[in-house]
Amino acid sequence: MRFADIAVNLTDPQFTGNYHNRQKHPSDIDSILSRAKARGVERILITGTSLEESRTSLDLAKKYDLHCTAGCHPTSTNEISKHPSGAEGYLSELSKLVQADRGEGGSRRILAIGEIGLDYDRLHFSSRETQLEHLPALLGLSKTHNLPMFLHSRAPEAHIDLVRLLKQVGWGQDWPGGVVHSFTGSMEEMKALVEMGLYIGINGCSLKKVENIQVVKAVPLNKLLLETDAPWCSITTSHASYPFIPKDTVLEKVSKPDKFVEGKGVKGRCEPVEVITIAHVIAAIKGISIEQVAQAAWDNSTRLFWPEGD
Repeated sequence: MRFADIAVNLTDPQFTGNYHNRQKHPSDIDSILSRAKARGVERILITGTSLEESRTSLDLAKKYDLHCTAGCHPTSTNEISKHPSGAEGYLSELSKLVQADRGEGGSRRILAIGEIGLDYDRLHFSSRETQLEHLPALLGLSKTHNLPMFLHSRAPEAHIDLVRLLKQVGWGQDWPGGVVHSFTGSMEEMKALVEMGLYIGINGCSLKKVENIQVVKAVPLNKLLLETDAPWCSITTSHASYPFIPKDTVLEKVSKPDKFVEGKGVKGRCEPVEVITIAHVIAAIKGISIEQVAQAAWDNSTRLFWPEGD
C-alpha cells in the first residue's frame, strides 16, 4: 500500500528537537522521514503557513525530495499589511516565490496555494476583519498559478464566509481544485464542500468526537485525503476514534522529549508515519478494507496534487 500525507508542518521546531524554545534532543527529521517511507508513506506535502515559512518549506522540500505548499495561514494574516511594501508587496513576494519555483528552471516542488482560509476560533492571532480582507487575493493566487488550494476552515461562521468568498472570486470547475484540510466541521458543511467539488482532509483532529466520526463515515471515498498535520493532531486516548486503532500500527514513543531515544517517536508529537493509523481508523469506521482507503486516498492525492507524477 502507498500513502500520501498531505499536511506536515515540517518547519515546526519540534522536529529539530526544540520544544517551547528549549533544545531537548538532536534533530531527528531524517529518522522521522525514513520510518515513514519504510512503511509506505511515499508522498509528503509540507505546509507553508506564511511568506517566510513558505520559503523554509520549499528549502526542506528540496533538501528531502518532498513537496510543499505556499501561502499564509489565517492566523498569520495580520503580518500581510505589516510588510515594508504593504499587503501588495507581501502578496507579490509570495506570488514570485511560486512563479520562480513553478517556472522554467524551477524545482516544481510547490504543489498548492496554502495554507489559506479562515479561522474564527483563534481571533487573538488575527481578527476576522483582517482575515476577510486578505483572503480573496490569496484565493486568487490559485487561479493565477493554476495550483489547487490548500484550505483551512475553523468554526461554523468561518465555513459560511469561506463558501461565500469562494463564490465571490468565481470558484468553479475551471479552477485547479482544492482541499479543506484538517476538517472538523458538521455533516452539512462537509456535504456542501463536496458538492462544490472540494476534497476533505482527515487527520486525528477530524476524529475526536462521536459527531466527527459520523461525518468521516459519510465522506465519499472519491473526495477523501489523508493527513497527519504533524506534529499536531495525534489521536489520543480521549478521542472517540481511539478504540478503532489497531495496536500494531502504534508508533513506539518515549514519554517526553527529555527521554529521547534515536529511532523512537516522542509522546505528544505526531509524525507522518501515523497517517497509516488514520487510514486504518477510517477503514474501520467505514467498514471497508484498509487497502480500499489507501488506494482511494492515493488516487485522490494524485488527481489533486500530483497529476504530473512525483
